[in-house]
Amino acid sequence: MEVPCVRVAREAGEATRTSLAEADLIDDAYEISVADGQLYIPVTDPDAASAVLEEYEIVLQNVTERESQTTPGELLAFDPTYERLGEAALIDEDDPERAREIADAILESDLPVETVLNKASKVKGETRVRDWELLAGENTEVVHREYGCEFALDLATVYFSPRLATERHRVAEQVDANEHAFDMFAGVGPFVIPFAKRGAECVGVDINAEAIEYLCENARRNGVADRVTALNDDVRDVATEYENWADRLVMNLPHSADEFLESAVLLASDDCTLHYYDIQHEDDPFGPGERAIRAAAEPEYSVTVETRHTVRSYAPHELNVCLDVRLER
Repeated sequence: MEVPCVRVAREAGEATRTSLAEADLIDDAYEISVADGQLYIPVTDPDAASAVLEEYEIVLQNVTERESQTTPGELLAFDPTYERLGEAALIDEDDPERAREIADAILESDLPVETVLNKASKVKGETRVRDWELLAGENTEVVHREYGCEFALDLATVYFSPRLATERHRVAEQVDANEHAFDMFAGVGPFVIPFAKRGAECVGVDINAEAIEYLCENARRNGVADRVTALNDDVRDVATEYENWADRLVMNLPHSADEFLESAVLLASDDCTLHYYDIQHEDDPFGPGERAIRAAAEPEYSVTVETRHTVRSYAPHELNVCLDVRLER
C-alpha cells in the first residue's frame, strides 16, 4: 500500500527515526522498508514531518502493513514516556512502583531493549553526569549509532544526549576533508568522530577522563584513530599549544561557553568557523551569544554570524540555540 514516507539514506536512518519518534510522527501501522539503498519511514503527518526534517523528502512508497507488535502502552493502562539509546530504554519516574511497572512492560514488549535505566538525579557537576537506577540489564554502558557512526559510552560516567543527533549531523555536513577541527568539550566524540570520518584532522578536549577514554575507543571503532587527538584537560590550559590552528571550533557547553571564548579566539585560525551553543530566553535567544563573541574576537577578527539556529526548546521560555559564526583575521 502506498503511504507517505520520509526517504533517507540507510546510515542516517536511526537518527531520523529518533527525530520522528520524538515528534510522534511515525505511522506504526506500517513497516519501515528499504529499497535501492534508501530507507522509507512511514509518517502520520507529511507536513509536520517535513517541518521536523527539512533536509529529507516526503514520498509515497509501497510499504507492508505491520504485523501486530506489543508495545509497552498496550501492557499498561497508560502510554509511558521513555527514550531509546542503543538497546537501553531511559525513563524518568519518581515513583518506584510506577518505574518498576514501566520497566517490566518495556521488557515484556517487542522493543529491542535489554537495559532499563531510571533517572535518579539531575545532570550535575563539572562533568555533567547524572545518577541512574538500573532497573534491568547488567550495567549502564550502551552502544549508540547515529548517521553511520557508532559510540560506546557509559551513562553513569559521561554526558551524552541522543536528542542532538540531527544537530550534530547538520554541523558535520559542513566539514571538508583536511580541515582542522577542534571540539573544546568533546565528550565521547559525537562531533569529533563524524568530522574525522569526513576527512578532517580533529582534536577533542574534555575535562572528564572517562569521556576521553571512550573518545579514543570510538575513534578506533569508527576507523578514524589516525585523525583524532584526544586530550584529557581543561581546554583553557592547552589552547596555547594549538594557537591559530583551528579551521572549525565546536563550543557545545551551553550554560557557560562564554567563559571559554578567550581560548576559542586563541585557537582560531585566520579563517575559522565557530559553532557556539547557548541557552537563552526566547525574547533574545541569539543576542547574548553574539555580543559575547564580538567582545572576545573584535577587532582582531571580523565577525560574521552566518546562521542563527534554534536547536530545541530547553525549558519554558528558554531555547537551546547555535550560532554558526565566521571569524576572519
